[in-house]
Amino acid sequence: MRAFFTRLIREHGIFLASAGLAVLFLWVLPAIATAQTAPSAPTVPFPQVQIGVGAAKNPQQVVGALQILLLLTVLALAPTILVMMTSFTRIIVVLSFVRTAVGTQQVPPNQVLVGLALLLTFFVMNPVIRDVNTNAVQPYLKHQISQSVALDRAAKPLRAFMFKQTREKDIMLFYAISKEPRPAKQSDVPTYLLIPAFTLSELKTAFEIGFAIYIPFIVIDMVVASILLSMGMMMIPPVIISLPFKVLIFILIDGWDLTVSALFQSFHP
Repeated sequence: MRAFFTRLIREHGIFLASAGLAVLFLWVLPAIATAQTAPSAPTVPFPQVQIGVGAAKNPQQVVGALQILLLLTVLALAPTILVMMTSFTRIIVVLSFVRTAVGTQQVPPNQVLVGLALLLTFFVMNPVIRDVNTNAVQPYLKHQISQSVALDRAAKPLRAFMFKQTREKDIMLFYAISKEPRPAKQSDVPTYLLIPAFTLSELKTAFEIGFAIYIPFIVIDMVVASILLSMGMMMIPPVIISLPFKVLIFILIDGWDLTVSALFQSFHP
């Protein structure tokens, strides 16, 4: 083969040699491809996924489809449920107040604050979660109760938690806005009015705790600003000098422990 191409180049030039190589590749490559695709051993078939709407063969298929639809709906609403119906709102707002009062800008970062708020939320809501799991989720999974009964049982501990943290003034506000007759007892309050009232109460409580956290750090800023003014150092921003002292004092008094303790005491006065 090498002598053939050498003679071809010598007699007809480089262009004919290139054409000969192209013909050789066109003749060899299909054979190589055929050899590679030949079934030398049994292969594993790839699964085929199909999505469609068709007639159900038995009632179990309908029930399974409805359960999947309900699960997807709950997963889609999970962030809203977490923020609006649990202690997450109060905790994350208070932690944000702490970071702003200390003046450390983005330290701790948002991911750390959100993660800590989630863990503290699960800790605060643990009795409610256990109640829902014991009286609603487990009996429903064992087919002992229907779906509507499970939802009613799951709503009771959540409503009890929200009523405990909600001010009556906030509930009456939404009754005044909706112009509905006032309820005679707590069980008559619909959930769609209880949730926004609970959120407003959580924000108000969080701002009250944040105000109490801000006061000591404002005093430190005022003291540092007065000292700098008395020394004639008016060009130096007081925040630069007060920041290390605020961080040091926050560490010495175990500020994070006090903050978390105050949060838990606010839920269990």
